[in-house]
Amino acid sequence: MKYIMAFVWSFLLVTMLNYVAGSIAGITSFDFMTGVIVSVILGVFIIVITAAIPDGEVADV
Repeated sequence: MKYIMAFVWSFLLVTMLNYVAGSIAGITSFDFMTGVIVSVILGVFIIVITAAIPDGEVADV
């Protein structure tokens, strides 16, 4: 479930950022596929980063 939600949130946030940044820049057309591609890349990146971080406490050496 956490993988699905990571993709859902990355999709929503990247699509919103794509729309807002395009509006500020004055771009008249909204490109949906760019947002989808970037959100998939961001979702995979988030999943890889969370897999690399340990869950428990780190032992003192």
